[in-house]
Amino acid sequence: MRDDRAGDRSGVHVPAELLDRYAVGAAGIAADALWAVEAHLESCAPCRDRLGEAVHRRSPATVVVLERVRVGLDAAVARSGRMPARRRRLPGQAVRWAAPALLPRLAMTILVVLVALGLDLADQMTEGRLPSLVLLLAPVAPLLGVTAAWSRGLDPAHELVTASPRAGLALVLRRTLAVLAVVIPVLAAAGLLAGASPARWLLPCLAFTIGALALGEVIGLHRAARGLALLWAAVVVAPSLVAAEPPVLLEPASLPGWAALTIAVAIALVVRRDAYTVLASGR
Repeated sequence: MRDDRAGDRSGVHVPAELLDRYAVGAAGIAADALWAVEAHLESCAPCRDRLGEAVHRRSPATVVVLERVRVGLDAAVARSGRMPARRRRLPGQAVRWAAPALLPRLAMTILVVLVALGLDLADQMTEGRLPSLVLLLAPVAPLLGVTAAWSRGLDPAHELVTASPRAGLALVLRRTLAVLAVVIPVLAAAGLLAGASPARWLLPCLAFTIGALALGEVIGLHRAARGLALLWAAVVVAPSLVAAEPPVLLEPASLPGWAALTIAVAIALVVRRDAYTVLASGR
């Protein structure tokens, strides 16, 4: 990108040579450069004008095809009826950050947390022998919503999303952050009522979330989240309920280990950040 103060607010524009190559679909443009150009064109009118000039100058055949498509679309639009306007259920910013299938999964997650809280409170009013279910479920609670961040089966617009210039890990992280922004406050409130301090489950929760994203680059996000949740239930939740003791993995002494694991997995996720752009859409 070149510096040009006459353009957009950042003062950075696509170099002329790169824009010419992009206009004719030249081979050899690096993937990161291609994504940067397309993302920049979304918000920079001067560069879009320069791209139109480059297409007219370097690829007249493309201009002919575009004109033919424009005429066809004009005729098709003139013949079709106008669709009724649909009201958005969420503000525009929330729509851009949330996956289409996220709301029912968040509702299910909140319901599970509330049921666990109810069982904890009922146990406390009797003998109080069992470990907190809110504490046991908190590390994997966001995974139900995280599975919707990148899934063909859960996103009806998945193929359109994966073809957009902002597809990939950045989009997955934005959708995951939307999940955490809802789930963590609910867990914190339930944990305080049940006597499960967020200091005990917050780091494991982040570790499992980032771990699901990292494994999702290899086996698919849906499979990774489901596998981690089942593993936690079999190795930690079930034995803790049988023994009627809180798990060692959620004791304060284990927090440094969770912190180290979170950092290590986050580094692996960043190193393989391009994997989501080539992940098979069926996963």
